[in-house]
Amino acid sequence: MTPENDTARATSATVSPGADSSQDTGASTDGPKELQFAPDAGASRSTWIAAALVLLLTGWMGSGFIIPHEEDTTTAPRDDPKPVAVAVSTSTAENVTQFYRAEGQALPDRDTALRAEISGDIAEVLVSKGQDVVAGEVIARFDPSNNIADANRAAEELARAQREFDNAERLLERGVATQDRVSEARADLASAQAQVIAVAQATEALTITAPFDGRIETLNLDEGEYVSSGSDVGRLVDITPLTVAIQVPQQSLTRLNSGQTASVQFITGEARTGTLTFVGTSAASETRTFLAEIEVPNDDGAIPAGISAEVSIPTGEVTAHFLSPSIVSLNTDGALGVKTVNADNVVEFYPIQVVKAQIEGIWVTGLPDTVDVITVGQGYVNVAETVAPSAGGTK
Repeated sequence: MTPENDTARATSATVSPGADSSQDTGASTDGPKELQFAPDAGASRSTWIAAALVLLLTGWMGSGFIIPHEEDTTTAPRDDPKPVAVAVSTSTAENVTQFYRAEGQALPDRDTALRAEISGDIAEVLVSKGQDVVAGEVIARFDPSNNIADANRAAEELARAQREFDNAERLLERGVATQDRVSEARADLASAQAQVIAVAQATEALTITAPFDGRIETLNLDEGEYVSSGSDVGRLVDITPLTVAIQVPQQSLTRLNSGQTASVQFITGEARTGTLTFVGTSAASETRTFLAEIEVPNDDGAIPAGISAEVSIPTGEVTAHFLSPSIVSLNTDGALGVKTVNADNVVEFYPIQVVKAQIEGIWVTGLPDTVDVITVGQGYVNVAETVAPSAGGTK
């Protein structure tokens, strides 16, 4: 405040000494008077100045919300993304032999049942089960007693019929006999001759012999046993050579032809080389597969019949690439293939076909003769994408 204002305030609040004396004299009758203050013009001006400052400050703080300002929409230039680094390996196609592989079973080359051709008692058994025999070797003999009697009877009947026929012809020449009698005698003679032939055949059937070289697999004969004609008395098998039978599916039938060489690995560990001797032309109705047979030498008889075998038959050559299965992938259509890099470092996808599988990898077709195959990073790049290839990795 100014000195003038202070002086005025003091003057208005001061009472003259004379008045105070008179008031003090009459203090018993009158109370103290109320102080009077005059308005200060300077104080009112300060209030308006403060209010104006508050309004200005409030407006300035709210200006950012009320008055929009232009934003800088320009962005800093972005650098183009760098190509993805991948490892590639150059693969060159090679000639590889294709094989048809199948599981089969070793079968005897020949397997037949031994049957009795006549009825009678067994007089002698000359071989035992498990014995090797040659063609024509006697296995057993029947008791010949009945056959000898039948042979004597047939011989006597033949002699009688022959005499009757001779007499009928002589009488016919003399004119005593008729032609009908000669015809009857001739028929009796033919019947007697047939009986003699039947007895001779029965005499041969008295011995049961081996029809071919082989091994007696079963033998159901004992000396003194009665055997009926046509009954099975044993089984003879020939395993030199062996026959390995396999079933070929329809789609592989055209790859096989008689005369092809086959490698056969038996479950016993024996390995032999055989020849494809038969390829069926009629499919089994249940499986739609075709029977094929491979003949395997077994002169020493070391490989038994009936065991399992794995057959491998070369069916030709094809140009293919040898790759690791880990680099094979699927495209968006689900096709199996591999990603490669061309001369412009652009990713390409080639569908492939597996023609041969090994423990170390697979042989595939469908690629160019020479190609850079992506071996590391193929899962992070897409077709038509530019990459930064570097040599390395395992194809």
